[in-house]
Amino acid sequence: MNITAKRLLVLVPLAAVLAGAGGAVHGKVAAQDAAGFVISHEMTVAGTPKRVFVALTDEIARWWDPDHSYSGQADNLFLDARAGGCFCERLGNGGSVEHMRVVFASPGRLLRLTGGLGPLQGMGASGSMDFNLRAAGDAATRLELRYIVSGFSPDGLGDIAGPVDAVLANQLARLTEYLDSVH
Repeated sequence: MNITAKRLLVLVPLAAVLAGAGGAVHGKVAAQDAAGFVISHEMTVAGTPKRVFVALTDEIARWWDPDHSYSGQADNLFLDARAGGCFCERLGNGGSVEHMRVVFASPGRLLRLTGGLGPLQGMGASGSMDFNLRAAGDAATRLELRYIVSGFSPDGLGDIAGPVDAVLANQLARLTEYLDSVH
């Protein structure tokens, strides 16, 4: 197991606790091998699909865990929800980092991003992340997240699937808590 995977494994217990905090999050590593992995999460969150889309995009700094940013401050994150738009972060020294790129945005229905989050960016790995939204009653949304990652790493990508899954579960738990607080 490489150093990055070991560092991320420390987050697994915390993410497991947080994932249960905001409601039922059903997630798993759906597939994995040395060349990549697939992570899938399904959950019901408060708010209409359009409201959830706004939270995912315009309000990302209000729920994203700052521990999973380069600057340590979620307020530096922004997501331009249009094709070619950036999920980016401003850095204190005048720099910036692109976390992912928007390739499909249909408000209230689908947000698709491409790129490698966190350490994946420097590992030669990239992925496609979909947030599918559909109504689940008058004021609820069924949110399905799917992140398909592939690429090359000398240590393989399979060992990092679990830690990446745990970090995404943490982010989804925080999103759920945020939507509960504003609904």
